[in-house]
Amino acid sequence: MPGEDDCCCLVCVRTQEVGVVEDLGQFKRLLDPGLHCVKWPLEGVVGRMSLRIQQLDVLCETKTKDNVFVQVGVAVQYRVLLQSAYDAYYRLTDPRNQIQSYVFDVVRSTVPKMELDEAFTSKDEVASAVLNQLRDVMKNYGYEIKQTLVTDLSPDARVKASMNEINASRRLKEAASHKAEADKIKQVKAAEAEAEARYLSGLGVARQRKAIVQGLKESVGAFSSDVEGARPKDVMDILLLSQYFDTLSAVGANSMIMEHDPATVATLRQSVGRAFLTGVKNTHGAEEAKIYPDSLPLEPEDSSFYQIVEL
Repeated sequence: MPGEDDCCCLVCVRTQEVGVVEDLGQFKRLLDPGLHCVKWPLEGVVGRMSLRIQQLDVLCETKTKDNVFVQVGVAVQYRVLLQSAYDAYYRLTDPRNQIQSYVFDVVRSTVPKMELDEAFTSKDEVASAVLNQLRDVMKNYGYEIKQTLVTDLSPDARVKASMNEINASRRLKEAASHKAEADKIKQVKAAEAEAEARYLSGLGVARQRKAIVQGLKESVGAFSSDVEGARPKDVMDILLLSQYFDTLSAVGANSMIMEHDPATVATLRQSVGRAFLTGVKNTHGAEEAKIYPDSLPLEPEDSSFYQIVEL
């Protein structure tokens, strides 16, 4: 026997298949799954068609709106309709090439309307366009298009490299921006901290000076009341001399050499006195304050420096 379909009267059709029977070259009937008897040699099973879902992978090259050539991979899932098996077998010579041609047509008319980035985000639109086009056309030929999937969208390797560089540059820019913002916050916080520290330091210095003045006032008052005949001038001389020796001690601790003259205390006292007298003269006028003597003494022992009368 040359073959099962040509020489045997009993024919077996597998599950999810349909057999096409011809009688002397003319279509006779379709065979369902199971065991069938044919009138050989007048009849014969000339073909079998699978009713299972099949997949056709199509790779189409096209270009985008921004003139970038890409390879678009489309997977078409289809099956033969049992009630239209006659059309599927006799109306199309090569159904796979027919489906592939429609896929090429739809992809090359849809993707060129999009830019590259848009094409990556609009793969569902491309798949839907292919599905809508194929479903209506192939149904007339006995095929049902179940689903179309855009499985790949691959530009040239150099385009991929440039896209990666763009993405890397954008991320580096964002990182630099965040770093600069962090540095700005650090500098602002440091400036705020320094300003707060200076403010608190100023408060501390002001309180310190206030305490020193209050202590000096109390010391002068106590010394004047406890020591008979002591004048505020004598007390101030003693305090200035004490401050002068403290300053010398602090300077000597830093290994600095300065000219030392005991008359410095008297000179300082005279300078303070001149400033005080100038202020009084400017405030009250020359007629309200008479200062004796007219010229300030150069020697600290002259007590007439402190005589301010008829105020």
